[in-house]
Parts: sequence; C-alpha cells; structure tokens
Amino acid sequence: MGAIEEVYEDLDTDVEFEEFEAAVEDKVEQMGGLADEETAAMLIAHELRDEEADTIADIEPGMNEVKFLGKVTAIGEVRTFERDDDEAEEGRVCNVDVADASGSVRVALWDDMAAAAEEELEVGQVLRVMGRPKEGYSGLEVSADKVEPDEDAEVDVQVLDTYQVEDLTLGASDVDLVGQVLDTDSIRTFDRDDGSEGRVANLTVGDETGRVRVTLWDGKADLAAEFEAGEVVEVGDGYVRERDGDLELHVGDRGTVERVDEDVEYVPETTDIADLEIDQTVDIAGGVIETDPKRTFDRDDGSEGQVRNVRIKDETGEIRVALWGDKADRDIDLADRVVFTDVEIQDGWQDDLEASANWRSTVSVLDGESEAAAGATTGSGNSGSGSGGDRGADETGLGAFAEDGQKAAAEAVAGESGDDGNGASGGAAAATTDRSAEDVEFTGTVVQTGDPVVLDDGTQTKTVDTDASLRLGEEITVRGPERDGTIDADEVF
Repeated sequence: MGAIEEVYEDLDTDVEFEEFEAAVEDKVEQMGGLADEETAAMLIAHELRDEEADTIADIEPGMNEVKFLGKVTAIGEVRTFERDDDEAEEGRVCNVDVADASGSVRVALWDDMAAAAEEELEVGQVLRVMGRPKEGYSGLEVSADKVEPDEDAEVDVQVLDTYQVEDLTLGASDVDLVGQVLDTDSIRTFDRDDGSEGRVANLTVGDETGRVRVTLWDGKADLAAEFEAGEVVEVGDGYVRERDGDLELHVGDRGTVERVDEDVEYVPETTDIADLEIDQTVDIAGGVIETDPKRTFDRDDGSEGQVRNVRIKDETGEIRVALWGDKADRDIDLADRVVFTDVEIQDGWQDDLEASANWRSTVSVLDGESEAAAGATTGSGNSGSGSGGDRGADETGLGAFAEDGQKAAAEAVAGESGDDGNGASGGAAAATTDRSAEDVEFTGTVVQTGDPVVLDDGTQTKTVDTDASLRLGEEITVRGPERDGTIDADEVF
C-alpha cells in the first residue's frame, strides 16, 4: 500500500479515492516539488478534516466546503434569474431550510438541483449536504455543490411554529417569536464593502423565558421607530446569529415585525445593589432618587457623544447609572421605577461602584404600582437588608426604593405625603401643602442636581428652583419665597 493509500485509509471522508489522489497530485505540482506525495496527502487530509461540520451550529461564513446532515424543515419555490454572463439559459435557485439539534441553516440549490428539489424533496427528509457557507440576504446560507437524501440517517430536530426566547439556537431561521418591547434604538448607517450604505436598528424584546436583541437591517430598520416599550410585537421570519457571545434575532428582507394584541409578561431577575461587584454584567432595578442633566462630549474620532447620570435605590443600597448614547435621551424622572439590563459594573466616583448602560443595555421605566414591577425589584425578593432597617412585607411603590430624606424627595415630586406627618415624610408633606409666599431660609446637602434641585438636612427635604451650578454632596443655604413646596431661591450661598 502506497503513502497516498495509507493516508486515505485513516481519513473518514465521503470523497472518493480517485478524487483524493488527483487532489494530492495537484498539490505536489502546486508546491513545485517542495512536498512529496505523503506530505501532500497529509495536507489534503487536513483540509478535508477542516471541512467537516459536526453540527449545523459549527458552520461559519468563510469556511471552505462543509459537509453535514440535516432534516428538511421548509422548501421554497424555484425562482429564475438572468445570469450576468448573458447565457441563453435562465438560472434557477431553490432555498431549502435544513436543521439538526443544534440549529438550522438555509441551503441554496442551483439549476438542476433546484428542479430536482421541487419534484423530489419532501419536508422531513434527511439530507447529506456538501457546499460553501456564506452570508446571504437572510443570514448564513450554504451554496450547495452536492445534496443527497440519506434514508438511513436520523436527525433529532424539533421544528416550532412559534418560538420563545429560550428556544432560540444559533443558525435557526424562519423564526416567529412574540415578545414585549423592552427598548428601542435609533437607526445607524454604515458603509458596505461594495460602497453602498447600509442601515441597521435594534429592538430588545422579552417574554417569560428571557429577552433577546432584535437587529433590523436596511429597509426593516425603520420599524424600530414604530414601537414603544411595553408594546407586544411578533417577529416573523427571523434568523438567529451570535454577537459577542450572545444570540441575536435578525430581521432581513423577508422578515416582519408587527404589533399584536397578546399578553406577554417579562419579569427580569435582577441583582441586589448590595451584591454588585466590579466587572459584572448584570440586571438591576430600583427607584430613581437622583437625576442629572445630559452632557455632551467630543470623542477621539471627532464625533459627539452624550451621557446622563441617574441614581437608583433598592432595598439593599443605591448606585449611579451612566446612560450612554441614545440611552441618555430616555425619559426618566425622579421617583420612576426603572429596570436596567446588561449594565457593566465599574469603578465610579469616590471609589463607589457605577453601572454603565451601553449599546447592549436596555432601559425600561415600569409602572410603580403594577404587580409585575414590584416583582421585578430584586432577584432575592424582600431582603430587608438595606440601611433603612425592616419594612412591612406589604410595602410597595416608591417606599420600596427610597427612605428618610430621599424617600421624602421622591414622594414630594410624586405628589404623595406621609401618613403619620412625622419625620422626613411629614416634612415633605408640609412643604407640599404650604402655599404661602413667605420667605424661608434652608440649609441642606445637595442630594439631586438639575431640575429640580433637592436639598436634605437630615430631618426634612426641600425642592429648590435655582439656576446655580451645584455639586452633589455640597452643603448650601438657600433663601427665598416658598410656594407649593418649592423654594424659589433668590440667594444661594
């Protein structure tokens, strides 16, 4: 047995020996005598092994010819097209979706194979496919060189009419999924390699099993502006891809996103603020106790960026959240209940931790009185471990996130008042109901900048109307008339 035969015998491949031997001879000739037959045979064998795809999920654009098994899940119509080289005969193509337990992929059958597919293929058949992977109009596809039915092979695959987030797998196509819109992004443009301009936008949707980022390409990008957080939509004919280790649901030319009248609940499992650690990527929730104005800055590439800081509090602590880019434009006010997903925990100002909400994050302002919002507060439920001591098990709304002076600030802005009239809540209530224009003087620490400014002296909280530039934590004194609970500051010192 010669060297070529020995290498071939050790190779588990469907390639015929004659084809393998011819490839070895071509390799020897290409290398100009730098490799003998055995070395060339080993090189060809290595290339053939690289072509093997254990599962459909292993297939990636840019690979050479791949071989895999898959069960037919959908057969498209045969379409005709004019060839670029002006040949007399029309071209034909038929797209067939095949799947295994790891995912699914679209296989493009050309010309004679397309005609045979229309007449001979059936949904449920198992195919042995050889072809070249590439990025198609609807995501990854394999341009088939050879397709054969395999009646003896079994492929375990479940084809779903409607998916939930937990059902998504890399490579899945023709995905229909119903979910609640959690966040939307603006349309972005980019230059393609061929010089054309592409467009892309994103939605984030969730259901009871999880959430997923929906990427809308080109003509579908405008759909992102049609929906608002809280609405329920159905994504049709999507396909699943991976980005930075996360699965995404993409919508191309064939895909759709439509508003539907269905009830879908998404309740994130959030992490207590007291349990946060640097370099985590987590979901957090809380009541807004502080908001800052939006700031703009120049990036290194000359473009303009923007950021806005808010501070939230749950039963275990509080943290500042930096909202970057489009997130800075979100309508978030004092006393809102907010859920942030996929935020990165970093070192912040004065050695405090800070959460960064970037392009991957979602920002959802919840109904403070809803049962779902109360359930989404923390992953650990009623921890009662915050610095404010114990709370009653039935306490909900703003009181679950803010207490003492900060709770009073939230209640004052929300138009609420304390029940007992004592302490911080009583002070805020008194400020709210006091409609006199009498001049007052108040000294306190700045616990919120922006509009309005909020001061706290340890026993009561005051909102202040002033254009003065103030810093968080700064102790100041204001003097001026107080109307409807707000001091119109004539003097700040």
